[in-house]
Amino acid sequence: MVQTSRRSFLGTAALAAGSLALPRTVFAQPSGVSERGRQILAIAQREVERAGNVLWRKDIAGIADFSAISSVPRFHFANLERGEVRSFLVAHGQGSDPEHDGWLKLFSNEYGSNATSRGAYITWEWYQGHYGTSIRLGGLDQDNSNTLERSIVMHAAWYAQPDMISKWGKLGRSNGCFAMGPDDFSQALLYLSGGRLLFADKLGIT
Repeated sequence: MVQTSRRSFLGTAALAAGSLALPRTVFAQPSGVSERGRQILAIAQREVERAGNVLWRKDIAGIADFSAISSVPRFHFANLERGEVRSFLVAHGQGSDPEHDGWLKLFSNEYGSNATSRGAYITWEWYQGHYGTSIRLGGLDQDNSNTLERSIVMHAAWYAQPDMISKWGKLGRSNGCFAMGPDDFSQALLYLSGGRLLFADKLGIT
């Protein structure tokens, strides 16, 4: 069951006005959804329903499938209103991949682990951080309940750009944050912030 702390709930409510002012989504016309896309949309629908009224917006969800290597697009924007999926690269935490071979080995919610946490998150407001404009996250599950304290967020990073794959065959690693290349992250700023769902796990999407 999704667990929402009082702090997370109050934070979400305080940001409601700002989130409602964000631009509505505009995607290209769909050209058909693959079986893989249907799996992603089904997971997104399930997790949005599980989160319930904690979310301020239920039109788009971010789905991170960490069963895939970091060299493939494994962060999915699932547009539930239009039945569309768009996929992007995303880095995982160095604590989740000690060998730095591109595969996430473990999740952790522990402070100082520098690992990625599994579970459902709510995306909050933009703020200016170490990596520039970033998206604050709130953890909705026991497995990511320390999200705020660990400063786990979404942000842009040079080590999550596609040219890392051509050089090294994998992306760099974050400190547990959802790091994307700057161009891709600009899409997240527009379409995933403002009270929407982000869900991360080893999902085995094929």
